[in-house]
Amino acid sequence: MRYCVKLTVIAVTVLLSGFCLTAGAAGRYDAALARWSKTERAQDDMGGTFTIKATLYTAEYIEALVQSEAEKNLWTSSELEDYKYNFLKGLNLDENIAVHLEMEELGPTAHMAPFNEMVSMWIGRNKYSPSDYDTRFNMPLQGKRDGLIYFPRYDEKTGKPLLDRNMSLRLVVNGAVSPVLNSRELRFIWDVQAEAASTAISGAAADRLEVDRLIRRMERLNAEKADLESQLDAKNREVNEVSARIEELQNK
Repeated sequence: MRYCVKLTVIAVTVLLSGFCLTAGAAGRYDAALARWSKTERAQDDMGGTFTIKATLYTAEYIEALVQSEAEKNLWTSSELEDYKYNFLKGLNLDENIAVHLEMEELGPTAHMAPFNEMVSMWIGRNKYSPSDYDTRFNMPLQGKRDGLIYFPRYDEKTGKPLLDRNMSLRLVVNGAVSPVLNSRELRFIWDVQAEAASTAISGAAADRLEVDRLIRRMERLNAEKADLESQLDAKNREVNEVSARIEELQNK
């Protein structure tokens, strides 16, 4: 495929930054793009500031990004779907909830490591730690930095979606992430019902992603099944051995 590239977390971040510049020029997509971005800014007594912008990658947001790029490049529908598939696969949205963070520290140096302990996601009443993130967030921060952070989209044991229409989705940033915050945590809340109403990601690209996810799920289930069958075989052998010994003793 024309756009078949393997995207790392950092590579995806660079791609998304370029996307934002392109999409910003397409005025008719501005509302959809702005709906899923939230910004918090703090200032200390010495004039230092810490600003963080969090963007939740929803179906509506991604469609706006991809459609604006397709219009700019005059892609065919097939080219659009190929690009969307590889774009979504790079974001790993078939398994995770992705959030893009843009930070700016203008004051005392922010020490954010270990970053996976500085952020958490509340999905309904349950709290989740990052499943992956851009490791550059672990480095001391002066100035600007951006990157991606991921949280699980499905229950690890059941494979069922964690998101529900009646839930709020809340990203919490620990106050220790920057001295400017003075221990005050930052919260970014998105209306998941509105995300569901914006329609799920659809089309051939979405179908291919769902097949990929289900194949991986089937592989995990088959591995678990094989392990359980092996355990059952061992128990059956033990039962047969015990039964044989009982019969031997009874026939003496």
